[in-house]
Amino acid sequence: MISKNKLKRFASVFLASSLIIGALAGCGAKDGATSGGSSSGGKDSDVIKIGMNLELSGGVASYGSGVAAGAELAIAEINEAGGIDGKQIKPVKIDNKSDAAEATSAAIKLATQEKVVAQIGSATSGNTVAAVQIANKNKMPIIGPSATSTTVTVNEDGSVNDYAFRTCFIDPFQGKIAANFATNTLKLKNVAIYADSSSDYAKGLAKSFKETVEANGGKVVAEEAYIAKDTDFKSILTRLKSKKPEFIYIPGYYEEVGLIVKQAREAGIDVPLMGGDGWDSPKMVELAGKDALNNTFFTNHYSSEDPDEKIQKFVSAFKAANKDKAPDAFNALGYDTVYWLKDAIERAGSTDGEAVQKALAATKDLPLVTGTFSVDENHHPVKTATVLEFKDGKQVFNSKVNP
Repeated sequence: MISKNKLKRFASVFLASSLIIGALAGCGAKDGATSGGSSSGGKDSDVIKIGMNLELSGGVASYGSGVAAGAELAIAEINEAGGIDGKQIKPVKIDNKSDAAEATSAAIKLATQEKVVAQIGSATSGNTVAAVQIANKNKMPIIGPSATSTTVTVNEDGSVNDYAFRTCFIDPFQGKIAANFATNTLKLKNVAIYADSSSDYAKGLAKSFKETVEANGGKVVAEEAYIAKDTDFKSILTRLKSKKPEFIYIPGYYEEVGLIVKQAREAGIDVPLMGGDGWDSPKMVELAGKDALNNTFFTNHYSSEDPDEKIQKFVSAFKAANKDKAPDAFNALGYDTVYWLKDAIERAGSTDGEAVQKALAATKDLPLVTGTFSVDENHHPVKTATVLEFKDGKQVFNSKVNP
């Protein structure tokens, strides 16, 4: 059976194919735009246009809005400091409504009508993948701030999507960290997995987690699945409890995970629970309840409580611009994505799509808020990760893990 995600992806590709033809025909020789789509952001322009294709409404609006807030702070700082090579950044923000087809349409508009230098977004892997074909076709670099699935940059045949990048680490890295945390840090060997089977993101984390647990001498005593939009998890949680796991790994997004944590505690499951960066949302406490979240952990891109000087400078600036709200990982990744793009444009000495792409791919030892990173041959950043835990409804820094 074809998964929901694959159906959406097929729909997106079909839509992209039909719209690209019309879009390119409508804005080709008439306005002199290059295939790189950089005329409005090029050397003769007074501004550098950067697209933002984000989930500002819909099911995962918390993620896209978080990326946007961080990106906008970075843009404001850069513009105030004189811009990039004396030119101001002009963001072009489009709401993809948390939908893959909408993300494809937004990417087409950004590339062929707005002619941005590069696109930031989407926040989720599926919506970013939906736009990658457009990016490659139009030589428009696309950076997924929080798109952790390997499929964003690498195809099933192993080929790399030349114009696709990410600011975050990849799913297998998160799964490996969680497994090591369970088996090596907590010294627990019998674990269970309860993953979102409708999400490539969750399946990627679960696969890596299982492989690492078994390599570490642990045992997966149960594997269960749910799908996005499920709300009643009681029967499966009861079945999981009967297997007596010492630890349960729950990769997925906060909408379902918050309810799973709540119902797990109500079912008498008091073992440690852990997930990935999809847990990072202010709504987690609202959905799960602060008491239920005690003894839960998740891998993330950074912690606002990390004492690192660069991080604390960002935290102070973000709080000042956002009514004293502490920045989460999506805020930090959005912020870092803009600064990474700025660095690439400056190193390229150009806003041409091909030149910026080469500079992004050549990034090495770039210090950003979410870690100093380099880009490997698959366009994956090599960087640190953070383990956070919930204590009385608050995210608390636990540890930092090197790649």
